[in-house]
Amino acid sequence: MSETSAFFERLTDAGQDPRFSKVCGSVRFDIRDDGNLEQWLLDIDHGRMRVTRSDAPATTVIKVSAQLAEAMARGEVNGLAAITRGEIMVDGDLALALRIGRLFPREPGGSARIPTVGRD
Repeated sequence: MSETSAFFERLTDAGQDPRFSKVCGSVRFDIRDDGNLEQWLLDIDHGRMRVTRSDAPATTVIKVSAQLAEAMARGEVNGLAAITRGEIMVDGDLALALRIGRLFPREPGGSARIPTVGRD
């Protein structure tokens, strides 16, 4: 399993993140690897996270290479810095895209700190 797939799996397993309790929207990640396109859709409803593989319309679309997505999932690349360098393209709600950055690990080898609520 790729680091990117593991990242989205952790979001799915967490189910809820109180840091996003006032957020409603969707973010689609368009991850390109050569000629292949992998799409993940993150729906957020007052902190409730739901991840699917989908090309459905979203509030925000983040376009990124597979290599950069892997590095972000490992905590090796800061999303804001990558946006600034033009390595990530964002269509739609930039504020939501920046907020999503909180879900990624902040240091190499770390895992995303995804608080859970109501989970055993």
